[in-house]
Amino acid sequence: MKKVFILTGEPSGDKLASTVISKLMAQNPNIEYLSVSGSHIKKLGIQSIFDLKEITYLGFTSVIINIFKIRNRINKTVNEILKFNPDVLFSVDSPDFTLRVAERVKKKNKNIKTIHYVAPQVWVWRKNRVKKIKKFIDHMLLLFNFEKKYFDQENIKNTFVGHPLIEKNENVKTVLNDLISKNRKIISIFPGSRKSETNVLLPILLDFIKLMNNKENIYTFVFHATEDNKDFIINLVNNSGLNNIDVVSDENIKSQILSNSIFAVSKSGTVSLQIVSSNIPSIIIYKLSYINFMIFKLLVNVKFANIINIINNKEVIPELLQNECNAKEIFNTVIYFLKNPDLIEKQLSDCNKTLEGIRSKTSSSNESASILSKYLAF
Repeated sequence: MKKVFILTGEPSGDKLASTVISKLMAQNPNIEYLSVSGSHIKKLGIQSIFDLKEITYLGFTSVIINIFKIRNRINKTVNEILKFNPDVLFSVDSPDFTLRVAERVKKKNKNIKTIHYVAPQVWVWRKNRVKKIKKFIDHMLLLFNFEKKYFDQENIKNTFVGHPLIEKNENVKTVLNDLISKNRKIISIFPGSRKSETNVLLPILLDFIKLMNNKENIYTFVFHATEDNKDFIINLVNNSGLNNIDVVSDENIKSQILSNSIFAVSKSGTVSLQIVSSNIPSIIIYKLSYINFMIFKLLVNVKFANIINIINNKEVIPELLQNECNAKEIFNTVIYFLKNPDLIEKQLSDCNKTLEGIRSKTSSSNESASILSKYLAF
């Protein structure tokens, strides 16, 4: 029986991995799996060698503080992969964890094929990483077509598979009367998947909701949670005294909620593409500690945090970062958009044009699963 080890480093990567592995399971049911993963992969019946939360840290200082724990988990992961002896090591995103593991595995067992999904953002920072990656990655699966040139230059085998979150789908407006009163307008809130993110952003977002309620109490705010952080968010929401907030973690319900929203407030990250793909106007928020932010500014070579803005080299989606990431700024920006439908229309138009330029013609998960199958020699 063929074997695949799935290696993820955070919840968003776990979600992306699950879209590919579910397709691979449908194509080839006779594969044995083991993983470092979260709730999405576990729902497929695949064991994780430890809880993903043990390696999910935000910011440079948090990583430094927990460096010995992380190093211990890297060592354990390498040893467990070598013991499992898979035909394919399928790593997803989180390059500072997954690629370190892949490099060490490849050094010790060159027979294990290494396939990485979600290329490290060498176009944002640390461009020289590509030369090193060439030594231990057999195939790079790219989310964006513009990434190809960076890996072609080093003769690294790569395939543009597209991003699963922007694949064309029918965004059907579903009746949500059982969940949300039909006379309430929904604003979706994405506070992040890491507890370290939600710790920072939740108090700000709850204060923003209070300002919205003071102006016009016609909205229901829905926090899009993960299974891992749902209880944490519910606890803070319950202590806030606000009664027009729901917290959902079920993926299907979250998708329905989003497609029925009039606006979204999202932390910077992959989820912003899902919002754009659902044709919902939005703003981006994020806040790091001062030290982490200064280190980040020194290392990156792009002006924006959001991929849509980076591609357009202008602020299509407003970014409220650091000092601007406060309740009043978020409130003012959201109200300004809601009062100006022309602005919303312009944002959605620009976003849709951008999506058409980066969307793959095939299904990302199907294409990626097919590539994995080839390496498994099915």
